[in-house]
Amino acid sequence: MKNKRILITGGTGSFGRAFAKKILTEEDPHSIVIFSRDEWKQWEMRNSDPIFQSEKIRYFLGDIRDRSRLKRAFQDVNYVVHAAALKQVPAAEYNPTEFILTNVLGSSHIIEASLDAGVEKVIALSTDKAVNPVNLYGATKLCADKLFISGNSYVGRRGFPIFSVARYGNVLKSRGSLIELWKKKIQEGAKSLPITDERMTRFWMTIEQATSFVVQSLREMQGGEIFVPKIPSMKICDVAKTLAPNLPTEIVGIREGEKVHELLISEEEGRRTVDRGSYYVISGKESKELFMPEGFFYGSQNNDQWLKPEELSQLLAN
Repeated sequence: MKNKRILITGGTGSFGRAFAKKILTEEDPHSIVIFSRDEWKQWEMRNSDPIFQSEKIRYFLGDIRDRSRLKRAFQDVNYVVHAAALKQVPAAEYNPTEFILTNVLGSSHIIEASLDAGVEKVIALSTDKAVNPVNLYGATKLCADKLFISGNSYVGRRGFPIFSVARYGNVLKSRGSLIELWKKKIQEGAKSLPITDERMTRFWMTIEQATSFVVQSLREMQGGEIFVPKIPSMKICDVAKTLAPNLPTEIVGIREGEKVHELLISEEEGRRTVDRGSYYVISGKESKELFMPEGFFYGSQNNDQWLKPEELSQLLAN
């Protein structure tokens, strides 16, 4: 990324901050544009760490729903990392139109602005909830995935921009995560922790792993791929026991729009999936590499990597 101009939508979020810091400390970019719609969060980010006051950072107020503002922000940008989204599952069920406007229409605006500005590479962040979705948030992210993959059809002879997707599971310590909610309850003196279903499993990774994976995907992308990391699973009840071994759990039932297990690769996608060692690639076209065998899927319940309680404790302590 040497001398590249990089724009991060949703740049003040947990991922955006970590990604910007990683690029500034480990790479040598020309500049980084933090694109977000909340001036308070931009001010907070700027003052949270001296590195975010670097002359290489530009804070740009705007909303991905506003195509004209995106067009202005994308001038002379080389790479776009699209991390902006509305994410809370219950909020999506109550405010479906808002999620569609941001996650679907906003993604379409990013594709159009990238094409108009001649951006080189665009990578969008996705989620396991986009695979065989059962809630509106997941459905909007599935639509966004489809939009970015199909965006490659409009490139023409110029050959760029190219569009790809990085899809992964829950991120430890991210804002609004279940773990952060439980930690707050513990600090407030909760007598028990709510568990939706003791069978429930989820994929987990650290914010550092997420940012490294997106950097790797940016370097390797050729357009049209969905990159999926191999990350460990853990039962939700084991997560609760790790956080508060002396607290009982209370089964409250699965909420609307929740699954018992999550998928990162569906059986249908498995027919177009290539194993690259530490990660998978779901190809949008024919591949010279061998696809996974018929019937393959990558779910949090059939994972061959499981996060141990002591490993989770160490990750949360760092």
